[in-house]
Amino acid sequence: MPVVLGPNRYGKAETRLVRVVRDGDVHHIKDVTVGSALSGDMEAVHLTGDNAAVLPTDTQKNTVYAFARKHGVAQIEDFAILLARHYVDSQPTVHHARVEIEEYFWDRIPGASGAGGGRHSFVRSGRETRTCVVHHDRDGSTTVVSGLKDLVVLNSTGSEFSGFVQDEYTTLKPTGDRVLATEVSARWRHLPGASPYGESYDEVRRCLLGAFAETYSLSLQQTLYAMGERVLNTRKEVCEVRLAMPNKHHFLVDLTPFGLDNPNEVFYAADRPYGLIEGSVLRDDTPDARFAWE
Repeated sequence: MPVVLGPNRYGKAETRLVRVVRDGDVHHIKDVTVGSALSGDMEAVHLTGDNAAVLPTDTQKNTVYAFARKHGVAQIEDFAILLARHYVDSQPTVHHARVEIEEYFWDRIPGASGAGGGRHSFVRSGRETRTCVVHHDRDGSTTVVSGLKDLVVLNSTGSEFSGFVQDEYTTLKPTGDRVLATEVSARWRHLPGASPYGESYDEVRRCLLGAFAETYSLSLQQTLYAMGERVLNTRKEVCEVRLAMPNKHHFLVDLTPFGLDNPNEVFYAADRPYGLIEGSVLRDDTPDARFAWE
């Protein structure tokens, strides 16, 4: 049977970059991981080993560092767009570029004395990780998906779970008051002409947290939808939200063997196995862009 080359891409994964912005004696930290993947006229390298169309992955890594020096790293979406357009526009054999960036937050050490004095002394933040994925094609189209992960949230009440299917293997008891905890991974697709990405990120994050806190939850699925709906009703530059939310189970500990009651105060936090709830919320006129989520 004939054999043909299928879809393919190549690039540099997990390029670590830390940029220090020196504003006099006050410093600012930008800490990111960048990944790039290119595709296009790459048949020859796969079929015959001819590398004439290949921009080396080491060159892609070096471009990240050079662009950080030349252009700075402000919003990660803007930096990803800059890189993706460069790879496509500078190489005739590259027809599509995908650039993914993760950003890690640092906080100033408050009240620090001595040489640092809070001006150039930092502690790694316990916040979530900010993410983005940018796709750019030779036809000039650009798609931006922003996101976050590792956002751990918990409601100590205001959640129940009942009325579910029960069969011969069901042991879970319905509950009218439970701890609801999850680790949110969220991605949202921007329409063309989106507002400044930094403002958009802060506001989407605020919407996600607000909806989680303010929704009386009958299921984690209901909470997921409420969070996506809040984003779309608030941020007009966003057309689709995708969420993955593991249910971080908190089981009430039976203290009766010790002669103690447990009025929803002492829980066992189980890390696995866990329920994993995933879903997307989108406007009904959202343009299709399946590749944007890859």
